[in-house]
Amino acid sequence: MSLVSVENVSVGYGANTVLRNVSFAVTPKEIVTIVGPNGSGKTTLLRTLIGAVRPSTGRIHQKPGLRIGYVPQKLHIDPTLPITVDRFLRLPNNKADRKACAAALERAGVPDLTNRQMSALSGGQLQRVLLARALINTPDLLLLDEATQGLDQPGSAAFYRQIEEVRRDTGCAVVMISHELHVVMSASDRVICLNGHVCCEGTPEIVSAAPEYRALFGTGTGGALALYRHDHDHAHDENCDHDHVHNHQNEQTPTEAAE
Repeated sequence: MSLVSVENVSVGYGANTVLRNVSFAVTPKEIVTIVGPNGSGKTTLLRTLIGAVRPSTGRIHQKPGLRIGYVPQKLHIDPTLPITVDRFLRLPNNKADRKACAAALERAGVPDLTNRQMSALSGGQLQRVLLARALINTPDLLLLDEATQGLDQPGSAAFYRQIEEVRRDTGCAVVMISHELHVVMSASDRVICLNGHVCCEGTPEIVSAAPEYRALFGTGTGGALALYRHDHDHAHDENCDHDHVHNHQNEQTPTEAAE
């Protein structure tokens, strides 16, 4: 049974259609990575999944009682605000006790940050704390929106290794947006290419074996996933649900691809 299924969902802001007839499902324990160029609707899709955005058309079905954890791209903390990590973790949910917060920090890989001031955290530590907050209520589905943006490659790789451990230890499913090649290739069960609609979808093995994929990423990307556009080499219906890979061309270098 799917944890969540998206059926022909379209989202528009005024006259601008951001998502068009998007369909896919997420099953328990799988890690799905969504890739696509800037403006392709990735963040809108995640915001739709958590209920912050209402679809113009289509439906989203969730498993009854589904618990969702969300890790945003970033969170600005006022450096003059005196608040500890423990207090921050208990702010969104007064039912969370110190024991639950400590367990979440342990699961996020930063058990020693409990009494640290939020303003004193490094970028990597802050993302781990945000991950811990998302894990407090033991979610069935964990959503990550470019959660490693601004981190260097070693920090980013370490963060996603932690995500794999969380999936292994808790059994939660993960849907994440990422531009990092090592995430797509090593941390994903399935990759979805989004460009306003689902352009292509498949396992990393299927995608990586395609000549178009190798032409896109090459061998010198250094672990970064360049932004790209899709050059369709065949016509297909917008509602097609088969796995396929399109012809791609780089739009930017990996260095330029950082959002």
